[in-house]
Amino acid sequence: MSDVTDTVENAVATQHGCPAQDSHGQQVLHASREQYVSVIKALADEGYEMCVDLTGVDYLANPHRTIGFGIQPERFEVVVNLLSLTLRKRIRVRVQVPAEDATLPTLFDVHPGTEAHERETFDMFGIVFTGHPDMTRILMPEDWDGHPLRKDYSQGSIPVQFKGAHS
Repeated sequence: MSDVTDTVENAVATQHGCPAQDSHGQQVLHASREQYVSVIKALADEGYEMCVDLTGVDYLANPHRTIGFGIQPERFEVVVNLLSLTLRKRIRVRVQVPAEDATLPTLFDVHPGTEAHERETFDMFGIVFTGHPDMTRILMPEDWDGHPLRKDYSQGSIPVQFKGAHS
């Protein structure tokens, strides 16, 4: 079964021209922003029918990290974990997102379950998913200023009153 899965993953990587590597026993594809949706769609068509997770990473403190394959590291990265129940295998797709244009197209049309994941990534990191049906905050209040998981977010600058706290 491993040969079939490797063929599927390598075929998608080759077809879209995105670098692939093995990381801790899991295949990782490094898609560009332009390849992002088509790579995810191709993987869905090949049996990766479930998006388990989609999240953001802020590499502000590590701007010169090495990704390899001639890929320019950006401040933000979106990581998508897909699962094939048929092939009994996972695959990860990583996309570099520049801070000056922190946008990616939505995966909602391919995996409708990503609706909440994309809203959370927007809410916590400020990455906007264009074409999303409801690109609003999901965890923080609508009037919240900033995105709490950004490395440059000022912690402790907003006083929070806890229920039952003594003044």
